[in-house]
Amino acid sequence: MVTPPAMPRGTAGGGTTAGRSPVDPGLVSRLAVRVVATSGREHTSYAPFTGEPIATLETSSPADVAEAVRRAQTAQRSWSRVPLDLRAAILLRFHDLVFDRQRELLDLVQLESGKARKHAFEEVAHVALTARYYARTAGRLLRTSRRRGVLPLLTRVDVHRVPKGVVGVISPWNYPFSLAMCDGLPALVAGNTVVHKPDSQGIGTALLGVELLTEAGLPADAWQVVHGDGPVLGPPLVDAVDYLSFTGSTGTGRQVATRAAERLVGASLELGGKNPMLVLHDADLDRAADGAVRACFSSAGQICVGVERLFVADQVYEEFVERFLRRVHAQRLSAAFDYTGDVGSLVSAAQLDRVAGHVEDARAKGAVVLAGGRPRPDVGPWFYEPTVLAHVTPEMACFGEETFGPVVSLYRFTDETDAVARANDGTFGLNASIYTSDGARGRRLARAIRSGTVNVNEAYGATFGSIDAPMGGMRDSGLGRRQGPEGIYRYVDQQAVATQRAMPLAAPPGLSDERYARLMTGAFRLLNRLHRP
Repeated sequence: MVTPPAMPRGTAGGGTTAGRSPVDPGLVSRLAVRVVATSGREHTSYAPFTGEPIATLETSSPADVAEAVRRAQTAQRSWSRVPLDLRAAILLRFHDLVFDRQRELLDLVQLESGKARKHAFEEVAHVALTARYYARTAGRLLRTSRRRGVLPLLTRVDVHRVPKGVVGVISPWNYPFSLAMCDGLPALVAGNTVVHKPDSQGIGTALLGVELLTEAGLPADAWQVVHGDGPVLGPPLVDAVDYLSFTGSTGTGRQVATRAAERLVGASLELGGKNPMLVLHDADLDRAADGAVRACFSSAGQICVGVERLFVADQVYEEFVERFLRRVHAQRLSAAFDYTGDVGSLVSAAQLDRVAGHVEDARAKGAVVLAGGRPRPDVGPWFYEPTVLAHVTPEMACFGEETFGPVVSLYRFTDETDAVARANDGTFGLNASIYTSDGARGRRLARAIRSGTVNVNEAYGATFGSIDAPMGGMRDSGLGRRQGPEGIYRYVDQQAVATQRAMPLAAPPGLSDERYARLMTGAFRLLNRLHRP
């Protein structure tokens, strides 16, 4: 029988703790000059660590969206003519500026999202890696390529990659720097311009990123920002841009996809998840327990690729759970703007209500709380303890719905076939993790899991940080991919240009169509014999 540990430690004092932000109070307001906003309405954002206001900024209107797109269209005509190596050089300068200004960026990410500093650093690193990857690979990925023509030597085919034009980016609050910037960077280097609607809770971080891009040499109108509610600004943005990149809920993603389809424009969507982790009987249990803590509680569980379902082999269940709970108990909740904390705050009162509601619903229906299960107002208004549940059943909300908070449900499994089937249960398929001492077996099992990314012996960072690999969801977790070649190809149209030499692809004068058809039949038969493997 597993004994629940005492609640995790928390702190609200000392140095730049207690939510006392080192961010200049006027920074976000000064950055707001980059927003296209004339509505006359305002929105106030609040710091999760304290619940106090961060900034009150004017919001954009649908007319402002149209104006931002107009500016971006004008800028794109000249930006697309900038040589690719010069566009790439801007991304490399941006890479260095991100690290040069990382303290300011980390402070602002923490201020707006409430996450622990070590998780804020993941965003800084991810943005820099993305900038460097596309700067270094864009020349190879976007250059004109040659393809085989219908008649060897007589038909030349060149395939060009043409920027789509203006790319819309709608980014969420949970990764205010990474998800704000990383979808736009490959669009820029491919010759597109960007109109960006960040979530209002992360507007300052997004604007600081745009400022750094401008400092790196990006033309001022190449990245436009609008600010306001998604239901107000989302539809006119989808209706005006040439491609839309969206990260958010599955429900909203369906609306975006439908609206984009009506215009026959493309969209990539990273949506929700109910991600599983499998701990096999031969796993290194200390390594698996460490990974489970990261997978379940990074960014206070407000991470799209985080784990909410933890399946453990029956042979090692008790031993693993004991090690896991010991580590959960050691997690330190903190409102500090430094690296002393392990788990930060939920982003809002609404998010706290959702997390607490899921836990209370599970408790009332018979789930056992092995760790956590309580809000922590002594640390900050929207903190919630890292929570581990057992005996979760399908009638509980947290069984199949995405909680998006520091809550994980534990399940036993008896064989790996059963574990994979349960991991595939439901409609989501964003990320998964497998811990085993046999990496080859882990990779074989990974292919049976219906998930866009699978990490073997890692929580989520191996796929998240491997920028050369595609990242995205299957089933209700999304469409399209960010990262890798796929992450830049979504922003270009492929244009085939075929040049025919000597003879046309039709019967020449003096040759009947029937004789021409016989001649071509013989030629194609000969080519078939020559090209057999």
